[in-house]
Amino acid sequence: MHGLRILAAATAILVTAGCGAAAVDTGGCDYLFGAPQAATGLSGNACRPVLACDGIETFTPPAYGAEAIEALRARILIDPPLPLPASPYESPSLVPAGTTGVCAVLADPSGPGAYRLATFPDRSAVEAAGGVVTHTGACGACSSLQDLAVYLGTPNLGDPVRECALIEFGDDPGATLDCITGLGFTDACAQIWAFNSANTRAACLVECLEALDESNHLPDGRLNACLACDEENSGPVFKAVAGRTRRNSGIPSAICRPGEDVAAVLHDAYP
Repeated sequence: MHGLRILAAATAILVTAGCGAAAVDTGGCDYLFGAPQAATGLSGNACRPVLACDGIETFTPPAYGAEAIEALRARILIDPPLPLPASPYESPSLVPAGTTGVCAVLADPSGPGAYRLATFPDRSAVEAAGGVVTHTGACGACSSLQDLAVYLGTPNLGDPVRECALIEFGDDPGATLDCITGLGFTDACAQIWAFNSANTRAACLVECLEALDESNHLPDGRLNACLACDEENSGPVFKAVAGRTRRNSGIPSAICRPGEDVAAVLHDAYP
């Protein structure tokens, strides 16, 4: 039993990619943004799925139902991003240099439900082109509407990704990637999740062993040591390559974030 707990702890580090800072700073809010669950460790007052704070755009993300999520999943991305030839954590040249702007969805005339993704300097440029912003920051490996559907449909990815991580200790080195892909992610997005998990496992094993029984947050709102280590060591590369994160897509999750880090983005009016 002890060996199984150590194995689970070693793989628990996959539960979050691109996490927040180790020290909480709520800025203009007196609470964090998220969707608290049992694993969160914060109350519904300390973490809320709404932004209504001084100096921050008021934002209340709607609840997206199964039908809306499936409609996003069914869309067809033209010219999707290709998988990387190697891990960007080991090959820095694969990390995009420019990640500013906004990523937008544009209708494509090639067929029903077809669309393209493009990075624009700002929202006004997107509107002028007839597009709709899907997240802030440049488009990347996880910017597709299929990947968005996974995030919307699974507010706490910790449990299913942890199960995929356990496969990493088997005989098939590609089993974890296949498992993450099986969660519904596109190939390119599943790949950066897998690369992120491998890097965090190497850099944060001790912290994650020690945080085995901890909630995502400490009582004062800070992330636990495992998630904070992931953010410092794996977060920047993940965010640059993935493009989409839950924070820059306006999606509340079981890990709560300062309001200033959250983009007010809606996902119910794509062309």
